[in-house]
Amino acid sequence: MKAILALADGRVFHGQHIGSEGETFGEVVFNTSLSGYQEILTDPSYCGEIVTMTYPLIGNCGINSEDVESERPHLSGLVVKECSEYPSNWRSEMTLNEYLKINNIVGIQGIDTRALVKHIRDHGAQTGVISSTDLDVDSLVAKAKQAPTIVGRDLVKEVTTDKAYSWTESLWDLEEGYQSNTGTPQYKVVAYDFGIKRNILRNLVAANCEVTVVPATMPADEVLKMNPDGVFLSNGPGDPEPIEYAQENIRQLLGKVPLFGICLGHQLLSIALGGKTYKLKFGHRGGNQPVQQQCNKKIEITSQNHGFAVDASTLGADVNVTHINLNDDTVEGISHKPSSAFSVQYHPEASPGPHDAHYLFGRFIEMMDNFKKNVN
Repeated sequence: MKAILALADGRVFHGQHIGSEGETFGEVVFNTSLSGYQEILTDPSYCGEIVTMTYPLIGNCGINSEDVESERPHLSGLVVKECSEYPSNWRSEMTLNEYLKINNIVGIQGIDTRALVKHIRDHGAQTGVISSTDLDVDSLVAKAKQAPTIVGRDLVKEVTTDKAYSWTESLWDLEEGYQSNTGTPQYKVVAYDFGIKRNILRNLVAANCEVTVVPATMPADEVLKMNPDGVFLSNGPGDPEPIEYAQENIRQLLGKVPLFGICLGHQLLSIALGGKTYKLKFGHRGGNQPVQQQCNKKIEITSQNHGFAVDASTLGADVNVTHINLNDDTVEGISHKPSSAFSVQYHPEASPGPHDAHYLFGRFIEMMDNFKKNVN
């Protein structure tokens, strides 16, 4: 079945339909990771986006029920050069195409993804539409132009949990798979769910944390009543500026409990500390972004997924920029010593991606230890 991808600026790509039949809208972005398509599909941070995979063959390992970052895919659509029909992996339970159909995700294959990525790099990420039902080019371009953009939308409320829950699953074991932590947790952590990835939770459990995940809108005073040793600010989709309830809750938590933020959590912490954010031309999405620690000039290769960045010039004198991106000098990490808070723009849980930044979970543990000592 034929399908068309049309961008708001009039660029059109013809291909074949994959996944669910129909029509879908979203900001068209690209991810340069060579692996981890299943984790990317189920990362809530992609809510509102049509994701283009730059690796040419996607789906060759199939889909399994374990390697997911949330209960279902949250992206608006998927674009690939070729969708594998014959996956080969002992853990595979279904094909990528079957998974997309089951979850009502519209996709397209058979287009020149290199040309699409070059266009996005030159002209910026923009709203687009994939359709297998309307094949009129002029109609689709007009629809893409009229569709809402990501800027100014609160996408967090579309992906956050409805109620608090406990998380006990730890990291993957080569022999046993995902295991629950059977030891006695030493730290009580409350994790705000702005679109949280499960591998972040697994890393917290592996660091001897008792983890409770709470809705994005839970007031700060309710979180403090839970007597946490630390509060985690999760990743999530879209523009951080309209998430005012989260910014205010973070302000109320500053100095009362250690804070650790990743991705959207980093942006929200920065705003709560007086900073501002701006939209990147085409964002950072992939598993090979070089980041430099400012304290020792060490380089980390990092996994990233974001379309907005923190404006360093708006941060106060008491906010320290700890990491920068070596490709474009954007802010990749901050710390605020007076309130025992720090955050990074990238993903140290590496799902998918390298493990260079795993030390940050240890830093959170150290911060909680020091905070306890100072309080006592």
